[in-house]
Amino acid sequence: MTKITPDHLARSAMVYVRQSTADQVANNHESRRRQYGLAERARALGWAAVEVIDDDLGRSGWGLARPGFEKLLAAICEGRVGAVVSIEASRLARNGRDWHTLLEFCGLVGTLIIDEDGVYEPRDPNDRLLLGMKGTMSEMELSLFRQRSIEALKQKARRGELFMTVAVGYLKVRHDRIERDPDRRIQEAITLVFSKFAELQTVRQALLWMRQEQLPLPAVGYDADGRTMTWK
Repeated sequence: MTKITPDHLARSAMVYVRQSTADQVANNHESRRRQYGLAERARALGWAAVEVIDDDLGRSGWGLARPGFEKLLAAICEGRVGAVVSIEASRLARNGRDWHTLLEFCGLVGTLIIDEDGVYEPRDPNDRLLLGMKGTMSEMELSLFRQRSIEALKQKARRGELFMTVAVGYLKVRHDRIERDPDRRIQEAITLVFSKFAELQTVRQALLWMRQEQLPLPAVGYDADGRTMTWK
């Protein structure tokens, strides 16, 4: 391809791998395989030095801390990157600030952006326009997804069916029903908390009394096996 010059090939190709959530990392293996496979595409295009940056697996591209993206920007600024390779150009960033920062840096040092659709030269006005449109459409797409998701949660809440978490002493059972935990020790502990609050009238005084009596209370935690109960 004419856009790829010996100067680009003399530098490294950086393959940027990212999945937005931990659930995608755990279950969407095909996407990850496709992204890692881009290293072979970079070699087929002529790059001898290919590096993979996968520090951002399980991190959203919506403005959160992304060490992998920061590493990529630093390498570009140092002039070590001939091309940034991603499964989709829009995967590189999901907000305008990061996207345009990336385009500016690539344009300044002459770094190409490559995805499955093509090779883009940020210094070329037509390619820059196309990349800008891709970034804007990606940002709008994510905003629409978030808006629809929030609206669905609100509708469920209006029906009284939204249970993100349940309080200690209760369990979420079939058909989104909430029931008291059948564990008698947990029931007694929760009952004691409410009775002491009714007697002492403040949460602080109830807490101080519980600490003075060295009475542990049930606490909910989450690990690889799901919801767990500990006493603290």
